Amino acid sequence: MSIAVQVAIVMVILLVVMLAAGIPIGVGIGLSSAVSMICMLPGNVAFATSAQRIFAGSNSFSLIAIPFFILAGNIMNNGGIALRLVNCAKVLGGKMPGSLAQANVIANMLFGAISGSGAAAAAAIGSTMGPLEEKEGYGKNYSVAVNVASAPVGMLIPPSNTMIVYSTVAGSVSIAALFMAGYIPGIIWGAGVIILATTAAKRLGYRSSSELTLKIALKTFWQAVPSLLMIVIVIGGILGGIFTATEGSAVAVVYATVLSLIYGSIKVKDIPRIVLDSAKITGTITFMIGLSSIMSWAMAFTGIPDMVAAAVLSVTSNKFLIFLLINVILLFVGTFMDPTPAILIFTPIFLPICTSLGMSAVQFGIVLCYNLSVGTITPPVGTILFTGCKVGGVTIESVIKHLLPYFGIIIVGLLLVTYIPVLSLGLPSLLELI
Repeated sequence: MSIAVQVAIVMVILLVVMLAAGIPIGVGIGLSSAVSMICMLPGNVAFATSAQRIFAGSNSFSLIAIPFFILAGNIMNNGGIALRLVNCAKVLGGKMPGSLAQANVIANMLFGAISGSGAAAAAAIGSTMGPLEEKEGYGKNYSVAVNVASAPVGMLIPPSNTMIVYSTVAGSVSIAALFMAGYIPGIIWGAGVIILATTAAKRLGYRSSSELTLKIALKTFWQAVPSLLMIVIVIGGILGGIFTATEGSAVAVVYATVLSLIYGSIKVKDIPRIVLDSAKITGTITFMIGLSSIMSWAMAFTGIPDMVAAAVLSVTSNKFLIFLLINVILLFVGTFMDPTPAILIFTPIFLPICTSLGMSAVQFGIVLCYNLSVGTITPPVGTILFTGCKVGGVTIESVIKHLLPYFGIIIVGLLLVTYIPVLSLGLPSLLELI
């Protein structure tokens, strides 16, 4: 057994042990990578290389978009924009049984289309919709399950922070192409949740919300126009070449700030607190990106991507089975690892395999983000699951059984996106982005 293989085994075992011991994922990745570096290189070289990789992994112009989109999402959450999106979603939910649940899904899709964060959507929309649904007689576990199942759509519908990270790791993949590629898969996910939520609402006897008239609908839409216009400005500007995704994120911050101040929902004195909260979240993400870069370099140095590719291809040469196997692996990875480090670690491993079998880098990016989005609502790490349950005031154990049917429809959507390329590549091709 070569030294590279031994080092790779040690790195994986250390990471698994530390995760099992409850050590934070970022620390686990950093320590296991550092040990592997020391095993491969002289001490001073190992430390110098680690520092260099941390800096190189975090030093990307594209990654600047992440803190700006996080800040924009927090401003929206504090500035009353989320409430207007919820009211708009209630109108779109109509008078069907369980219309508030449908409104919850639509609101998560709209909020995700502005903030790019599934966890932010789960918190903002859940805290707004939960009391409304409870007032209408909806069960808490049902409401939380719908909110949790639909919140990850924000990671697929642009702007998406996970897509920005993937674009940085993959190299030559256009962020604009990824953004457009995420729309249809995100809509498929949301539509599936709406279908199941409506079916469950009929079975449980949940009625539609209060009376909806044309006058109320038009008034609600008019009030939501400034909030919805943010989507048009940011995404339209990026696609139109007016500004880059990074510049678009800054535009989103300015627009959200001005709009929230006009609404009077936040004061100038509130802005430093919101910026500080956003900085804390950004610091956590950047910390994981930097340390994951060490692991990515260590794996490349030991030849792990080549070994994994050889192992996968030795199982079967059928590309459909290989895609299925990769999906299973990524779904498993997502259950115990946050999307950001998972993208940094597994993109160099699986991207070459998929592209060699005819899957484009853009489609693989969507498949990867879709898989890891499922992980955010799956124990034991599931950040969106924990956020949704905390906001809804219920236990994870009580929600899981209500959440299980949604996993089925979400996995069906994943298989469609994996095996029907046009679902992710149709819009980018139509707009000549790829």
